[in-house]
Amino acid sequence: MAGARASTIAPMRISWTYAFIDRPRETFGAACDFWTAATDTRLSELRGEHDEFVTLLPEGADACVKVQAVGPGSGGAHLDFCVDDVPEFAGAAVRLGASVVTDLGSLVVLRSPGGQLFCADPWRGQSARPGVVRGSRLDQVCVDVPPSAYDAEVAFWSALLDGWESRPGALPEFHVVEPPPGLPVRLLLQRLGEEGTASAHLDLACADVAATRAHHERLGAGFVAGFSGWTVLRDPSGGTYCLTSRDPVTGRSRGQGMSA
Repeated sequence: MAGARASTIAPMRISWTYAFIDRPRETFGAACDFWTAATDTRLSELRGEHDEFVTLLPEGADACVKVQAVGPGSGGAHLDFCVDDVPEFAGAAVRLGASVVTDLGSLVVLRSPGGQLFCADPWRGQSARPGVVRGSRLDQVCVDVPPSAYDAEVAFWSALLDGWESRPGALPEFHVVEPPPGLPVRLLLQRLGEEGTASAHLDLACADVAATRAHHERLGAGFVAGFSGWTVLRDPSGGTYCLTSRDPVTGRSRGQGMSA
């Protein structure tokens, strides 16, 4: 699959992507406060039956990040794919091994073969990607996959995301599935060292990881761990995320790190 463009069972264009920040109800407000400050956005009105959804609105561009209040636990992240034909996209995902969690017609919640949730919803004309903020850009959802499910998960996402470039990352435990230019959020798959349940977290591309870390710590984030190419932080709502040394304009790695 290296360097190749994967094909799908039923090719279709993905016109926009959202990174969803999933946090427990009790820390939902803290997540909204932190991530609006970190991404230089403002909050939309709350939506949903229980006011569980909110969008982070950038100035002069289309939104690509939302926050969702979820059930008990530490929360995580997931991707939403905006397409012209939601049933067609969901059907292709099911034929490739996904399962339907909830089908609301205009919105379908699915689970990948490895257990990661994702959604399909209608494209509403979004096209203007938000810019770089203070030298960083929230541009990636990383799915942490147990080793027994990793190969199947790579094959699933590579096949489903038609027109996206599927290639190995800079390290053997990573695989990148990168969208065409203009889409705001890409996918990284990380093979875990032990078995468990698939989960996901956010990644930011940073021109200067140390400077972004210092800014986020002033906003209330805490340091978790540091590696060559990325730093793990915990936001005030309890969710972990990574600052990576990728170019925030292109998303590409500037050296050895967690992606290529």
